[in-house]
Amino acid sequence: MRIPVIDNGGQWTHREYRVLKELDVESEILPNTTAFSEIRADGIVLSGGALSLEGSETTLGRVAEWIDSSDVPVLGICVGHQFLARHFGGSVAKTGAPEFGRVRLTVDAQDDPIFRGLPAAFDVWASHNDSVVRLPPGWKGLAHSASCPVQAMADPKRPIWGVQFHPEVEHTEGGREIFRHFIAACRR
Repeated sequence: MRIPVIDNGGQWTHREYRVLKELDVESEILPNTTAFSEIRADGIVLSGGALSLEGSETTLGRVAEWIDSSDVPVLGICVGHQFLARHFGGSVAKTGAPEFGRVRLTVDAQDDPIFRGLPAAFDVWASHNDSVVRLPPGWKGLAHSASCPVQAMADPKRPIWGVQFHPEVEHTEGGREIFRHFIAACRR
């Protein structure tokens, strides 16, 4: 099982890599400018990053090329989540109330593979000014918080998920389970 972490400049990219390694997954951190042809993967994690995508067409290196060229599962975290939304036709905007630190997450789709077996509400760690404010057409919202309408989302046609919060951070309850569920999707 090989799941690289694509580095989008996130402060916790190394934690995503470490969680995968601790869960016995072969991983590496790759710059988002790596050519798709150079990536060997059973799944891809798109890291977070400080870049604001609100109101811009900013690319994340060659991430769009990978998503469009591959059929492996993808988990976008923070700005990776926002990029997925924008790439597939949703929108990202500055929120009236940025979230930093502990946030109460409400799961709206407990039957989704990423959240299966987790509580209907639990605490997660967030760090963002921007949020997905409109889902891509056909996508499903999976979770929200008091000030973020799309804390998690999924493409119903492909194994692609985005989460605004940080499951790799120890303060996120159920974070390891979310990674385990993603790994299980990569094994299928």
